[in-house]
Amino acid sequence: MTVGVVRSGPLRLLKVPALYVTFKYYKFNSMNVRDMIPAAESAATLMRSLSHPQRLLVLCALVDGERSVAELRQQLDIEQVPMSQQLMRLRSDGLVEARREGTTVYYSIARPEILTIVGALHAAFCVPIRGKRSRDGQSTK
Repeated sequence: MTVGVVRSGPLRLLKVPALYVTFKYYKFNSMNVRDMIPAAESAATLMRSLSHPQRLLVLCALVDGERSVAELRQQLDIEQVPMSQQLMRLRSDGLVEARREGTTVYYSIARPEILTIVGALHAAFCVPIRGKRSRDGQSTK
């Protein structure tokens, strides 16, 4: 497997087959694993929260702003019980917050780093970069 590095201004783009990850070069160059030890448990807990496809989809739907439960159900085609379970988990993990207006409950993303992570996942897995890619990372042009 070959890995290429492309520089464009203050950003560095690592090119790995089927995955393109952008790092700000000053953060990437100064990454110290020992400094990450205290944050590793917190990051692992966050990744467990994101590890269910329905929870991840809910967060993706909330990136553009607050949504009611009914709007989320309609947009994501998720039944009431699983939707309630996923929202309850996201809320207990501190990833979303709820606001009630009459009988309607609205949800929004509670922490700014969630927007960054969901955006990075979207860029890596959802946005086609130079044509469609197959599971093995090869272009299907």
